[in-house]
Amino acid sequence: MKLSDCVASFLANHGVRHVFAISGGASLHLIHSIAEVDGVEYICPQHEQAGAMAADAYSRASGEIGCALATSGPGATNLITGIASAYYDSVPMLFLTGNVATFRSKGDTGVRQIGFQETDFVEMCRTITNYAVLVNEPYKTLYEFEKALYLARKGRPGPVIVDIPDDLQRMDIDPEKMEHFIALDECIPKDADLSKDIDSVIACLRTADRPVLILGWGIHLAQIEDQTRVLVDALDIPVVMTWAAVDLLPGDHPCNFGGFGTHGVRYANFVVQNADFILSIGSRLDTKATGSPPSSFAREAKIAMVEIDPSEIQKFRKLGRNIDISIAADARDFVPQLLQRLSSEKLPSVSRWLELAGEWKLKYPACLPGYSQEMLLNPYYMVEILSRLSKEDELIVSETGCALAWMMQGFRFKKGQRFFHAFNYTPMGYGLPAAIGAAFAFPGKRVLCVAGDGSLQMNIQELVTVIRHNLPIKILLINNHGHSMVQQTQEMWLDGKYYATTVEGGLAFPDFLRVADAYGFPTDTVALNSEIEDKLTKALESPGPFFLNLEIEATHRVIPQVQFGRPNEDTGPLLNRDEFLSNMIVKPLAVSLQPNL
Repeated sequence: MKLSDCVASFLANHGVRHVFAISGGASLHLIHSIAEVDGVEYICPQHEQAGAMAADAYSRASGEIGCALATSGPGATNLITGIASAYYDSVPMLFLTGNVATFRSKGDTGVRQIGFQETDFVEMCRTITNYAVLVNEPYKTLYEFEKALYLARKGRPGPVIVDIPDDLQRMDIDPEKMEHFIALDECIPKDADLSKDIDSVIACLRTADRPVLILGWGIHLAQIEDQTRVLVDALDIPVVMTWAAVDLLPGDHPCNFGGFGTHGVRYANFVVQNADFILSIGSRLDTKATGSPPSSFAREAKIAMVEIDPSEIQKFRKLGRNIDISIAADARDFVPQLLQRLSSEKLPSVSRWLELAGEWKLKYPACLPGYSQEMLLNPYYMVEILSRLSKEDELIVSETGCALAWMMQGFRFKKGQRFFHAFNYTPMGYGLPAAIGAAFAFPGKRVLCVAGDGSLQMNIQELVTVIRHNLPIKILLINNHGHSMVQQTQEMWLDGKYYATTVEGGLAFPDFLRVADAYGFPTDTVALNSEIEDKLTKALESPGPFFLNLEIEATHRVIPQVQFGRPNEDTGPLLNRDEFLSNMIVKPLAVSLQPNL
């Protein structure tokens, strides 16, 4: 049996259904074997980076292992941005690469390269993978694959790499002689006992007047979305979410107060900054969430942090913010145990706190009433209409920059909708290939891809992949003719000099409608508020792919956005405990609506 055939059978037997692959001299045997095995389909993107990002979104959407395959040298190194995206968001993935034949390997010769395109890809990627290995013994191949998939899912998940030299791929082997990996710690099943930690959390919930629940990406990784929604109803306290978790609750849920942090909605930051107890589950609470310095985050609150990686909790010692209850545990263990405890525990009502938070939510909407009255297309109004027209159980993907921020502030999610982005790495060019990966994870399901013009340019070649497979992806291009999010930074720090962020500053953009038309998309464009509902409806309801160009004035900004280095408490009213308790209904202080806070 050829070794590459053995690898293909392994993939099929371990639930890998799609492999995003680009051909090359060192990957051909693997591709041919995958093509001829039952149960696995290879998909050809136009660029290895796009393949990595498509596989990343495939994993996020399906909960299964996403897989990308590339050849040696430049093919492999083109994967790196996608690998890093998966690593920083803890996405379990398998990257499969070919390398030069072992007899052409440089070894310890001291030269840079012997084999054509020889690259020490594994060493390049050790710091952004859970495991990376170059197979050099044919009969250890399955051992390395089994170990890699185990480590991709163990503890804090992440990507893994198996690099196989070309001569090993085509070697004839006896599969019965293959070595196998046995994880010793799986021989004795262990259930984490978190009863003492839960006692501490319950004690804080009993005495808190202004408790808040923070939910993060770890809820999705643990695949406990339904249990978490039961927990939300049981606690009946305000809930805010990191961007990677904003799709957990529908927008009309009474406890849902949206995304918080430096680019969050005002009312979510008001809730967090006025809390007296925060229970954070499945979030590392990065500086985008806490603001800067982190010592100003939730200034009167005790914090209980449930995080699978203890280093993410310990980092707060260096950052100057005490974590009062540190729970280094998987959300998959913590949430069910907390729910079980709450089934026999009656917590005091915090209805006054929910009422106040609800007032803030009504008073400070992301889409202000005047936005709909503007003549030219307003991005917040566009997002509001999009959220209204979207369907339950829909897949939504965004590029980075203003496209992402406007969606996170203004989109109201519906039951069953899922939202995907590479949240911690936020590479430009992620959205289109991610939409492709999500579409393959759920064949036939409509996918909305909200893209910025600058980001789309990074992987615009993947438009033809959409057409090649007739995927039901609706590309909504926010076309503001520049890098608006970076322009906003230039306004804050660099006197509004738009070097490298506008056409006048050096950028160049094509006629996107003509490009999309050349690839085979039906297209349309919107420039006015009055057009958005009809034309968006047409785009969404049309069969197959569609490309809708949304003309947005270059001066539109993300509002609010906390200036880097300033605390989130700058965004609104601050109440102390006495002020809260002395009033039946506390009126928030007036808050400026200026763009940058």
